[in-house]
Amino acid sequence: MKRQLVIGFVLLVCEFVGYCLGADGQKVVVIHAGQLFVGNSDGLLSNQVIVIQGDRIAEVGPAGSVKVPAGAQEIDLGRATVLPGLIDGHAHMFKSQALGLNPKVFLENSWQYRTILAVVNVKTDLEAGFTTERDMMSVGAMYSDTDVRRAINEGVIPGPRLQVATVALIGTGWGEGYGVVRFSPEVTAPMGARAVDSPWEGRKAVRENIKYGADFIKVFADKPEGTHFQPDGRLAITPSMTLEEEKAIVDEAHRQGVKAACHAWGGTPLRDSIEVGCDSIEFGTDFDQESLIKLAEKGIFLTMELANGKAEEQSDLKKTGGKYSRAAMQKATLQKALKAGVKIAFSSNPASGALDHGQQAKELEYLVDYSMKPAQALRAATTVNAEMMGWQDRVGSIEKGKYADIIAVSGNPLNDITELQRVKFVMKGGEIVRNDLSRSEQH
Repeated sequence: MKRQLVIGFVLLVCEFVGYCLGADGQKVVVIHAGQLFVGNSDGLLSNQVIVIQGDRIAEVGPAGSVKVPAGAQEIDLGRATVLPGLIDGHAHMFKSQALGLNPKVFLENSWQYRTILAVVNVKTDLEAGFTTERDMMSVGAMYSDTDVRRAINEGVIPGPRLQVATVALIGTGWGEGYGVVRFSPEVTAPMGARAVDSPWEGRKAVRENIKYGADFIKVFADKPEGTHFQPDGRLAITPSMTLEEEKAIVDEAHRQGVKAACHAWGGTPLRDSIEVGCDSIEFGTDFDQESLIKLAEKGIFLTMELANGKAEEQSDLKKTGGKYSRAAMQKATLQKALKAGVKIAFSSNPASGALDHGQQAKELEYLVDYSMKPAQALRAATTVNAEMMGWQDRVGSIEKGKYADIIAVSGNPLNDITELQRVKFVMKGGEIVRNDLSRSEQH
């Protein structure tokens, strides 16, 4: 009789709060998925059940073979396609389409104000289905990105899981990263990146970034803006630093146990970045075949930011008399890179003139338009990016033991990749962020 009363009380509590706790006191949620893209294969699995305990996936399998725990909160996504949360490999939380990229951004807007904008951006990205992101630099806000990451991790604000680069590194004279090239010599102005001018300055900068919380190091191996075409159709690109300086930065990053992401459109900066062992090439566009082969052999990841190239297409064509554009070059490079076996990482570069925060899934459309199969593009935004970040044991696929970072769309993204631009359900760490698809029930 006493046992029955206890059970009755527990069921009453479950009904009141909408869910029950597992044996270890963690919340239990069950998702019924009509179609499931696991993340590590090309196809969809039908009629699947995902059991979530706390913030982790406890079990995944076909309905009928997976036991639904008594009292679990059940979410019916039987008419939806369920996928791992998306991962953006190249994001900028401290950029805003409203502020633009004008150098006055650094002069007219405080770190505090731009941090508030970052708080808005991370929430927007999460609600769009991006549950993990790499923030490539604070763009002049020093180490404020570590505070945004902390606030997310401590549950103060909603946002994706973040890896942050803090202050990017660049050679003197190249605008120090999205700033003006120079002010009057007697004026000290805030800039977007830290200038380093020797191997030892580079090593010191790496150590300081890590000291203040950097998860990885961002390096501008080339001038970050102003790329133009030479008469032969190749990009005219100037290194921002010497091979020795970049080598010291990357070596120190690896000695300290973090990765290095190197911005290199092509030319000498690209070849140097491959030689020194950068872990990823950012904005890689103008490749020769030898460089692509080396990239594949070394397992270096390639981010391309296709939306930016597309946004500049008409401008490029106008400047070159209709001959050349970065969009056309990126399309050709992507096709050759896939054939060479290069790891393509989904990277949208939001709030940099093309896509705004919350719109990053448009980049998937470009990947498919430029020759990727939809499943390849989805893996680029899930398992490939998880590997690039070194988080393949935590995120990127819907598997037992990984974080319950899960999204859903109404249609089939393998037939229409634009479905990811209309995400209807988002869960991060077992907590529902948004649910426009179904009601949840407790049984």
